[in-house]
Amino acid sequence: MLQLNYTGHILECGTDEAGRGCLAGPVTAAAVILPKDFKNKLLNDSKQTSLNTRNILRKIIEEECTSFGISQIYMDEIDKINILNASISAMHRAIDRLNCKPEYIIVDGNKFKPYAKVPHSCIVKGDAKYLSIAAASILAKTHRDAYMEEIHEEFPMYNWKKNKGYPTREHREAIKAHGITKYHRKSFRLLPEQLEINF
Repeated sequence: MLQLNYTGHILECGTDEAGRGCLAGPVTAAAVILPKDFKNKLLNDSKQTSLNTRNILRKIIEEECTSFGISQIYMDEIDKINILNASISAMHRAIDRLNCKPEYIIVDGNKFKPYAKVPHSCIVKGDAKYLSIAAASILAKTHRDAYMEEIHEEFPMYNWKKNKGYPTREHREAIKAHGITKYHRKSFRLLPEQLEINF
């Protein structure tokens, strides 16, 4: 069972990102503050939940949380500042969008930069330990997936509706066959051999 709180602060914010390892599309982050009496047996790390469950949870989280924020950092900025900095910036911007200032921030993973003098802790596999981080992982994943499904309509040959921009064999074969799009991250190793990509 995931725990509700790490510190005892009422305004404790969990934050997480989705899309860090993708070849195309943005990195998306969410920040969530849950009420002190929040309970939900379905809520877990987004990687452990089905598509249907994630969509149900997104609605519940957005309706029942104290506050949430979503931020996306797009391909050009990822290429300029690198994916680690982009992931942290996306989390900072998601926290910016909360309607109240958190008293404490808990972050999934082991890398973060201080945010506005608010104390924080990095928690490895935090999305499987704390409800607010799990909630942030659900929101980041569902918002990013919706974006990838939208841009799939523009470039259906890459099948982003299914692979969401991750480096599947099918996605790499499509890059080999069709070159890259404005949605691809040019700083990433898009093909193992890096041959014949049309920039």
